[in-house]
Amino acid sequence: MSFPLLTVTAAVPAVGAILTAAVPAARRTAAKWLALFFSLATLALAVLVAVRFEPGGDRYQLTESRSWIADFGVRYELGVDGIGVVLIALTALLIPFVIAAGWHDADPVESESPANSRWRPTQGFFALILLVEAMVIISFEATDVFLFYIFFEAMLIPMYFLIGGFGDRAHSGSDENAAAQRSYAAVKFLLYNLVGGLIMLAAVIGLYVVAGNFSLQEITAARAAGTLDMATNTERMLFLGFFFAFAVKAPLWPLHTWLPNAMGEATAPVAVLITAVVDKVGTFAMLRFCLGLFPEASKWATPVILVLALISIVYGALVACGQRDIKRLVAYASISHFGFIILGIFAMTSQGQSGATLYMVNHGLSTAALMLVAGFLISRRGSRLIADYGGVQKVAPVLAGTFLIGGLATLSLPGLAPFVSEFLVLVGTFARYPVVGIIATFGIVLAALYTLVLYQRTMTGPVKEEVRTMPDLRLREVLVVAPLIALLIGLGVYPKVLTDIVNPAVKHTMSDVKQTDPKPEVAVEAKHTENGEESK
Repeated sequence: MSFPLLTVTAAVPAVGAILTAAVPAARRTAAKWLALFFSLATLALAVLVAVRFEPGGDRYQLTESRSWIADFGVRYELGVDGIGVVLIALTALLIPFVIAAGWHDADPVESESPANSRWRPTQGFFALILLVEAMVIISFEATDVFLFYIFFEAMLIPMYFLIGGFGDRAHSGSDENAAAQRSYAAVKFLLYNLVGGLIMLAAVIGLYVVAGNFSLQEITAARAAGTLDMATNTERMLFLGFFFAFAVKAPLWPLHTWLPNAMGEATAPVAVLITAVVDKVGTFAMLRFCLGLFPEASKWATPVILVLALISIVYGALVACGQRDIKRLVAYASISHFGFIILGIFAMTSQGQSGATLYMVNHGLSTAALMLVAGFLISRRGSRLIADYGGVQKVAPVLAGTFLIGGLATLSLPGLAPFVSEFLVLVGTFARYPVVGIIATFGIVLAALYTLVLYQRTMTGPVKEEVRTMPDLRLREVLVVAPLIALLIGLGVYPKVLTDIVNPAVKHTMSDVKQTDPKPEVAVEAKHTENGEESK
């Protein structure tokens, strides 16, 4: 039997979580370094997965398959395509930065009340981060629907404790009010996602009744061969069950309202974990499961989904423009960006789906850079309100510069990685739905507005007295942000390193839904040659 690389890649952070949690309470620093070590080991394994993956090879590679619950046809099946590979790499890349950025976020603070500080066990904080990483990675690897569902739901538990137990200290109210806000955000996150998960569970059971197994590869092969008979109404109902759960996780308007609360009350690294890592499972699953299992229903639902995606793009950007809270502004900007991702997926073009996959990666990098620098800024001032800042670039130029680059990446400035993905999404959408593509471009204009206004109000102008003594980025913080900025620039200049991996997988997805790219309509004018004959 070949080496189970995919299992090991997911198991290493899980083992790291157990060992980190077991470190004695007095040795907080040792727990931090242990968590960082296991996150770097996972990154090394993710790189190995990417190296061993052959873009021109089989659709699913490095596969593993073992019987698990034989009586119900449940198998432990893993495999990765190009989309899974790049998202595993994104997850493994971001977790070390999340851990390093949150190095002191779970340390006890003497000024806090005992009732509040007791919720900050350092070992638990870093163990939960590693546990989320393990569950997200195996979700990107699972090709058994039931196996995917288990980890899709299980990751809610550690995320609930990360939001509710380790909230942002920059809160304007009392300790009791801050705890209540964290509890509300955590419960709202859990309830929204649990409802989506329960509806999906009903659809998973229905799929088993129709198909007789949970294997993604077997079901898609049977559908392609015409040996799986699924009634139209049945397929549509099952699709809606899956899509609803993924739309909550993504999040798509109007199922988005948990995200601003969760990101606002969580620490900046946990906010990155939510929107740059966990939420990507929802959009990834739309590509892998919605389009793969229910191709006809996906095409049937496309007009409505495109409208919802457009609303997410415009609504998220408009609300971001009116935010007074830095973290909530980034949260609403993310809702707008997820609208672009879902738009690219359901445009049903290769450019749109390639752009959507790249958008998942690039949004993860840009949001991580912006949110982590925002977290460093907030920790210095002790406030999330935009109005409490001004003139920061004069006292902390490195912080202001990195904040600007993260913001410019968020608005998809040409030369930075998100521009390529957003351009592909719009081109792919316009090719099949030109009116939708035109409306979606307004999101770009609004993104420039909220990003540049945020920078202007916080970084430029007169230096406020409260920020006059603000220190610039420290070495640890520079080491966190600098690689993310380098990747944003590098992938903006040379995205081919990702597109070569992603494009073959997108071709398979387009084949699942039996779609081909629309041919461009080119106006051809008659021209006269020198001898008087017409040529075209």
